[in-house]
Amino acid sequence: MTHSAFDKAAGSVRAIDTDGAGAAADARTDLLTKPRGSLGRLEALGTQLAAIARTCPPPVPTAVTVCVFAGDHGVLAQGVSPWPQEVTAQMVANFCAGGAAVNVLARQAGASVLVIDVGVATPIPADSVDLLHRNIRFGTADLSIGPAMEQSEARAALSVGAEVAAQAIASGAQLLVTGEMGIGNTTPAAALISAFTGLTAAEVTGRGTGIDDRTLIKKTTVVHEAVARLAPDAEPLTILAEVGGLEIAALAGLIIGGAAAGVPVLVDGVIAASAAMVACAMVPDARGYLIAGHLSVEPGAAAALRHLQLTPLLDLGMRLGEGSGATLAIPLVQAAARILSEMATFNEAKVDETTNTATTNTAV
Repeated sequence: MTHSAFDKAAGSVRAIDTDGAGAAADARTDLLTKPRGSLGRLEALGTQLAAIARTCPPPVPTAVTVCVFAGDHGVLAQGVSPWPQEVTAQMVANFCAGGAAVNVLARQAGASVLVIDVGVATPIPADSVDLLHRNIRFGTADLSIGPAMEQSEARAALSVGAEVAAQAIASGAQLLVTGEMGIGNTTPAAALISAFTGLTAAEVTGRGTGIDDRTLIKKTTVVHEAVARLAPDAEPLTILAEVGGLEIAALAGLIIGGAAAGVPVLVDGVIAASAAMVACAMVPDARGYLIAGHLSVEPGAAAALRHLQLTPLLDLGMRLGEGSGATLAIPLVQAAARILSEMATFNEAKVDETTNTATTNTAV
């Protein structure tokens, strides 16, 4: 029996080294020239990075790749977004040309952007250079009336994500950032979050690109009815195929691929958070490799992060997607690693530490 790239990655994920390198990072942090706990969540983040790398201090992730997966959604036919489906392909071309927000923010952070077509439904402009063509099908089916895709297609998308992670890491990436594009994709994201958390559609469905009240009611109804089809004991792959998206599945594969290689993954907004839920439902140990970049204003994002027990690094009132919010958090991740490797201890700096009071680090 042959195993897919996803299966191989899923079987390679190990729990992060909390007791070894993580504990060593905690101990070193307490010796640095500062009051204990005074760097707040940067301290816990440094510990997590050490536990991921299985060494203290952890390497500073200077090479960063933002992976933007694109796919379309049949549920758009239900009027859940005012934007036409063609915008997905147009934005893919914009990513490739370097003109989108995530491109600007990635340049600011010194990161590279990799764009992957995993399920775009309409032709992408021919001059879109450096685009990875991994299209599995031309958009999902309408999840409001049946499964969004076949389980075999969901598995294929998971493998695309795992392969992209392996490719990026082989090219030197030390940190992966989740990015996506797909008109209408906050609807499947809300459905996945509702399915995995048990929260109602009304609690996790937001306005996406800025829909009006009437459209929000329709969207919420679509999410409710789609999730109601699922059996209470449905497997994660079944849930993904029924109400998910191709780019969401690929993001889940990217997360597991990153975890398999021992590389941290910065999670963006509500779409990426829904993918993280899929990834962690399939491979629970993947959760230790996740860092929540920011808190999207979409209600499903907060619900997903609570479920995953992840605290976002930033809260800027953003809801763009693309990987934009997580990309802004890249310097914080680098700073957390750099603190452990470059900051002097009391002994090294010959500073008196007798009044240094102990506090407890909080979880990332």
